[in-house]
Amino acid sequence: MAEVEVAREGAVQTITLNRPDVINAFNRAMHAGLRAALKEAADPGVRAVVLTGAGRGFCAGQDLSEFQELPDIREALHATYHPNVLAIRALEKPVIAAVKGACAGAGLSLACACDIRIAAADAAFVPGFAGIGLVPDAGGTHFIHRLLGASRAFEWMSSNRRLTAAEALEWGLVSEVVETDALQARVAEYAATLAAGPTLAIGMTKRLFDHAETATLEEQLEMEAQLQSAATQTEDFREGVAAFVEKRPPNFSGT
Repeated sequence: MAEVEVAREGAVQTITLNRPDVINAFNRAMHAGLRAALKEAADPGVRAVVLTGAGRGFCAGQDLSEFQELPDIREALHATYHPNVLAIRALEKPVIAAVKGACAGAGLSLACACDIRIAAADAAFVPGFAGIGLVPDAGGTHFIHRLLGASRAFEWMSSNRRLTAAEALEWGLVSEVVETDALQARVAEYAATLAAGPTLAIGMTKRLFDHAETATLEEQLEMEAQLQSAATQTEDFREGVAAFVEKRPPNFSGT
């Protein structure tokens, strides 16, 4: 059984973490499978990506039985989590985390590295790290700080408090909560809508928001100008303008 499964429907690629017996806890094999799946997702024919977990949960974080055997934790993070988190951010297309059940530790960091999070009503978000005397990793401090603000992010990571899906929605950690049995269909619908959009412009918008984290206003204005110039050269821009003038829905091709 593959630790990561990949399926494509139309322009949507779904990546499923597939170690359901341990709530999809990460080991080296699953990291390698995720890296290969994210590399495949860079295909221009893929215009939206869904990341989810098999079985009853999204991801319980690191498989601690393997973690205890690692001789150098710093090097292990460099070799495993870091490339996959960076690959998610490098994809110039939307990445949606479809979260059900447990989302904990590095699994929480991974979900927060995605662009959009849609949760099932049974989802539970648990920092995990403080519960075993560790600090957040896999980008958790970066993404959770960005989503929640410094004060709330620190309080949550330090307390190890379990958040329900409803609380995660109230905090802005997720954008939508649906009934558990409706999650797959809702995420598929949402991903298909994004995949039918002006993919290049959406990808450049993702780049702009990441750049805004550290840019000055002048730097951000310049990057906006550069990418807007690039956007005007796309087929999608020409189609969008034509559709507006002709008062019809646009038919974007992602080119």
